[in-house]
Amino acid sequence: MIISNRKDSIHKAWMYRVLEEISSDKYLVSVLYFKGGTCASILGWLDRFSVDLDFDFAGDKKDILKTRIALEKIFSKLGFSIKDKSKTGLQYFLKYKNNESERNILKIDITFPILKSNKYRLENFLEIGYFINCQTKETMFANKLVALLDRFEKTGGIAGRDIYDIHHFFMEGFDYDTSVIEERRGVPIKDFFISLYDFIDKKVTDKILSEDLNSLLSYKEFLRIRKVLKRETMTLIKDEINNL
Repeated sequence: MIISNRKDSIHKAWMYRVLEEISSDKYLVSVLYFKGGTCASILGWLDRFSVDLDFDFAGDKKDILKTRIALEKIFSKLGFSIKDKSKTGLQYFLKYKNNESERNILKIDITFPILKSNKYRLENFLEIGYFINCQTKETMFANKLVALLDRFEKTGGIAGRDIYDIHHFFMEGFDYDTSVIEERRGVPIKDFFISLYDFIDKKVTDKILSEDLNSLLSYKEFLRIRKVLKRETMTLIKDEINNL
């Protein structure tokens, strides 16, 4: 995983400790499927730092309590304090020891239920020495495309990292799973991309991009990409629309 500055090494170390514990637990590794920016970054699919751990929950609803107990046992073992957590689902904000002025919160977010169209495969996470089930590239890209609109509809927020990741996946030539997008949005793929293009055009500003990305990229890379990110992303989406 690429880090944007030396201080991020501490957060990275804590994330890896959690991943190692989950991966060595036979039950947890069978129900938690890795996804998101941190997953992509560790696998080398994404070239930015990522700070959260995101999973899909492959168990049944009745297994949520069992999963919560197993996770909280790990958190206690590692020395985390639980700053906040969901009362009904599987979301945690964990505090670890670090200077109060530095990053010291690790968010873990586990999604339930899994989309029927999501696809997974076992990948070798060399940096931690374990194989973990995770979303395929195509599933991950599709979910990232949808995340920009879903995040705004649910919270009113826009994450500059969503734009960056969409741009990066397009530039790397990744394919996306159309069925994931159509299941999540309920519209034909071309209609989705038209709405995504309009949203970025009207809602995404340089300020939004800068506030989110300046802590996830090196300063040199941040200055380079900030100038072209919105324009190039819109062009890539427009080209996709014309090819559909």
